[in-house]
Amino acid sequence: MTIPAIVAAGDLRAAKAIYGESKAYLEVDGRPLVRHVARLLQGVPEVSEVWVVGNLPRLEAALDPDFRAALRKPLHLVPQFRNLYENGWQTFRRLLPGAPEAGRDPGPQDLDHPVLFLPTDIPFATEQEVSEFVHRALATGADYVMGLVTEESMAPFYPVAPGEPGIRMAYFNLREGRVRQSNLHLIRPARIVNRHYIDEMYEHRYQRQFGNILALAWRLLVSERGGFVLLAYYLLMHAASFADRQGWKRIADAIRGWIPTERIERGVSSLLRASFRLVVTEAGGCGVDVDNEHDLDAARLRFEEWSAAQRERAAELYGPPAVSDGRAAGGEGSRETRS
Repeated sequence: MTIPAIVAAGDLRAAKAIYGESKAYLEVDGRPLVRHVARLLQGVPEVSEVWVVGNLPRLEAALDPDFRAALRKPLHLVPQFRNLYENGWQTFRRLLPGAPEAGRDPGPQDLDHPVLFLPTDIPFATEQEVSEFVHRALATGADYVMGLVTEESMAPFYPVAPGEPGIRMAYFNLREGRVRQSNLHLIRPARIVNRHYIDEMYEHRYQRQFGNILALAWRLLVSERGGFVLLAYYLLMHAASFADRQGWKRIADAIRGWIPTERIERGVSSLLRASFRLVVTEAGGCGVDVDNEHDLDAARLRFEEWSAAQRERAAELYGPPAVSDGRAAGGEGSRETRS
């Protein structure tokens, strides 16, 4: 089975700028991040076509005609809308079979139409990890599958020594372990009843900011499907994360023992009024997003080292990538799918 991919490159509302620039157009290894992702997806056999939604003139410049002409898979550029939710939903309406240029609303035949959603700022993602996520996500049969990576897979990105460049990410503390979201989402959009909560959770995603925590907590409390139980687990997760960041490992471990993955899945399923699952991949590169100036500087300085390590780790875990003849993606060395 092959599915379309939607790359979120918008720069409105809750989109975060770095050094005053939209993340999609920041350069790492001499290429804008949106180009990294567009090239990456050429080597994922399960992806049939790529839709990039964002600032249209800037996308056309970053993904120039020479780059696009060398691609094997269709690449569609969509002008951005007001927020993340509208970017995803309006792009989904356009990729449905038989949809006109302005898109169409999904019908009963489109309920099980899955789409891979991902951002632009994941320069260390590998084809194999994305492919493995899609396989595992489809196997769940869920309407919304969010990817996670393990704490162990994040360790290679830590600073080698104090003061040296490195990236340390925040984790979810769950009973089964410490994990980070992988930036990969497989969604059947037409089956998500409360789609608007996805945008709200995204806008409050910087959960170290106490105001954001309170704002989303209140919305969970008063939502039709959230209520006190979901709020309790939400606050427990933040208590565990706070203890973890303070170095209080025993306290963090004690709290996360009360937060089973299955309970989080049930709570989010209730909130969205759709089946929700979490899927873990072990390579780790998809979990490193460039979210601030410090992380961008580290990614630039250690790009070759980290990229080589991720390719090696992904090959060990999942086997070699799809066959490449070096001609895809404008001659930039991206891997082609097997014919």
